Amino acid sequence: MKKLILSLALVAVAAFSTLTVRADDTNAPSTNAPAAAASTNAPAAAASTAPQWASITNAPSMEQRLESVEAYFANTDPTATYKDTNGNWTVNFAMGPSIINTNLSNSTAPGTTVSFPGAGHNAWLLASTALVLFMTLPGLALFYGGMVRKKNVLSVLAQCFLITGLVTILWVFVGYGMIFGGSGTGGTDPVQRLAAMKGEDAMAGWVGSPKICWMLNNVTSAPNGNYSFWVSENVVCMFQLMFAIITPALIIGSIAERMKFKAIFIFMTLWMLIVYFTQGHAVWGINGAMNGVWNAGAKIHAMDFAGGTVVHMTSGFSALTLCLILGKRKGFGKENFAPHSLVLTFIGTGMLWVGWYGFNSGSALAGDVIAANAFTTTTIATAVASFVWPMWEWIVKGKPSVLGFCSGAVAGLVVITPACGYITPQGSIWIGIAAGTICWFMCYKVKGWLGYDDALDTFGVHAIGGMTGAIMTGMLARNAANPNFGGVLNSGKIQYVNDTLFQPLVWEQCKAVAVTIVLSVVGTVVIALITKVLVGLRPTEEVEITGLDESEHGELGYHG
Repeated sequence: MKKLILSLALVAVAAFSTLTVRADDTNAPSTNAPAAAASTNAPAAAASTAPQWASITNAPSMEQRLESVEAYFANTDPTATYKDTNGNWTVNFAMGPSIINTNLSNSTAPGTTVSFPGAGHNAWLLASTALVLFMTLPGLALFYGGMVRKKNVLSVLAQCFLITGLVTILWVFVGYGMIFGGSGTGGTDPVQRLAAMKGEDAMAGWVGSPKICWMLNNVTSAPNGNYSFWVSENVVCMFQLMFAIITPALIIGSIAERMKFKAIFIFMTLWMLIVYFTQGHAVWGINGAMNGVWNAGAKIHAMDFAGGTVVHMTSGFSALTLCLILGKRKGFGKENFAPHSLVLTFIGTGMLWVGWYGFNSGSALAGDVIAANAFTTTTIATAVASFVWPMWEWIVKGKPSVLGFCSGAVAGLVVITPACGYITPQGSIWIGIAAGTICWFMCYKVKGWLGYDDALDTFGVHAIGGMTGAIMTGMLARNAANPNFGGVLNSGKIQYVNDTLFQPLVWEQCKAVAVTIVLSVVGTVVIALITKVLVGLRPTEEVEITGLDESEHGELGYHG
């Protein structure tokens, strides 16, 4: 009991540590502006002072208004037409109608002048958000639940639900700000703008600050141009929350049927704070050290469209590490561990595939040409992989299995994830072939050779698939697939995407892969040891034999 109390205290301290930081000035707003920018760090009353454009006598012209409407269809900055080359406003928005909403501001600084969100782009992201949640509840829960023994099916469902609530709480308090927070102020020059954010991070470009956007303060329905010109920031926030939810849930696949529920609670809390929020900021944060597409000052010019490194590699390598620390399930290699219901697994696979359209295509953060391409490449790669995996089974074992079709589809979805918005449909065919072959070989052969108990093949599919996808993104990314490469990635001396198989981007992707593996493995070892000391990791042998459903939840998935 003492250990449980200590564990809960540890979680509370980790989640609410920034309260003490903010206690000195409870009336100050949570702002993302650098400390040097005194005007944007002022109390709320100061934020209501007249904006810079208030003294200008020019009204928005019809030509400017039309250009901002055209920006909606091109998914570009609608405010650009109202600024000069130095990024200063040239019109007074109080003197006439325009795309600017003077009643809203976003988290980059209270009082920031922003545009209205775009209805169509917002609608697509709202739908995508629901689709990504659908991937976890009930998609992943059923996919994993069908593959365990029937005495443990409810434990998988409970773990997925626990993670959904737990991660949401962490996200609201510190997670969103640690990954996506930051003012991005400093002018229109991208180098200056991102340099202004260095002082806001706990570790510049790598670890975001938990003080930014605390409890989603100042995260409103206005767009945050650091991530999307047309989608409300609170919608982007909820969309990215769904990624944060499913990532730790994937780890369950490796340690299914043999980890205490309270141990999962402690482990997942610390894992999100230490591993996921760090990796997410480094790859997706506008000033992230591995955000090669948008950060001209990135240490590693890599790219990850929808989560090959952030979601699949972190969860997959952490899952393998944790399952090795836990050890094998009781009776592994001696008893029958076959899935108790492939019907549930099949249904879960279908839900995952449908939901993944929101996951991948939604990551364009707009309903634009890039989203359309991501939708197309996702479909092709997944279909090809779902065909290739069971074909290998047919050749080697003489029979194609339903589990093979399901596993192939998920492998295709995983491998295409980092690449979907960067490659052509032709490239997605190669992604599908690689997914159905490499992941199948890891699960069918390598797993048996090495003898580790990766219960539901999280490592073979997500770690290896995510790594394969990240490297193949470097090989197959093409300028024709994504116009954003010309903004930062190809604007310097090195043309990282030059439309060749071994373009410079490949090496950048390999470096990002290496960093991800180190963070995931080292972080998991430390967190697992802390969890073991606090509450222990495994239930008793009697509990494992009886089943986690009855022993830990007092329920049974099936009666009779």
